[in-house]
Amino acid sequence: MTVHETIDDGIAILTMDNPPVSALNITDAYFIAEKIRSYSNQEDDIKVVLLRSSGNGFCAGVDIKEMQELPENEGVLKANHSCYELFDAIHNSKTPVIAVVNGHCLGTGIGIAGSADVIIASADATFGLPEVDNGALGAASHLMRLVPSQKARWMLYTCETATSQELFNYGSVLEIVESEKLEEASLVAAKKIAEKNGTLIRAAKASLDGIEETNLSKRYRLEQGYTFEMNLMGIGDQARDAFLDK
Repeated sequence: MTVHETIDDGIAILTMDNPPVSALNITDAYFIAEKIRSYSNQEDDIKVVLLRSSGNGFCAGVDIKEMQELPENEGVLKANHSCYELFDAIHNSKTPVIAVVNGHCLGTGIGIAGSADVIIASADATFGLPEVDNGALGAASHLMRLVPSQKARWMLYTCETATSQELFNYGSVLEIVESEKLEEASLVAAKKIAEKNGTLIRAAKASLDGIEETNLSKRYRLEQGYTFEMNLMGIGDQARDAFLDK
């Protein structure tokens, strides 16, 4: 298992640890989803969740090598399902989730950050969706919670990234700090939430989730349908093989 859990003083910390590029495999995506859902039943013990990475970057997306090694459509189907469960668990968690983003935040990383309640990022963090280059579609729903619509469209079409400063200017990143101060800053933010009345915080999160204009999980599910369509056409496999050949 390449996800480590620590719980201290009402704060659950999940640390992704999958060098060299912090790609998230299928098993770990399911594991994080299961853990976050389990915290919903621990109201007295878990007040806030920190989701971070110990590796080179926050998350480089799904493990494309793992996907290509699975037979026929199994890789795409399992990756799609595990990502859906992960993003849905974060967004619909009864407990606030803080994404602590260092370095690159790509693909699945965008789904995680875009599902979270709060984002704290390092000064060198970059955010992007290289899905078109990787033969897939998805997480544009989550990207649109981070950047304006037209910016999200440009990022999806071109696979260009945005900086943490850009997202801070858009208001989607709460705070930017140097990498060596990221852990400290995220704990300070988590403690501010953990000190509040847990029942009231959960009610506040439920109310915010309820007033969002559209259902994030349903929007993402629509995107996934196009991913599978591209895979049936063979375009997805061609793009992923080309990516791995690089």
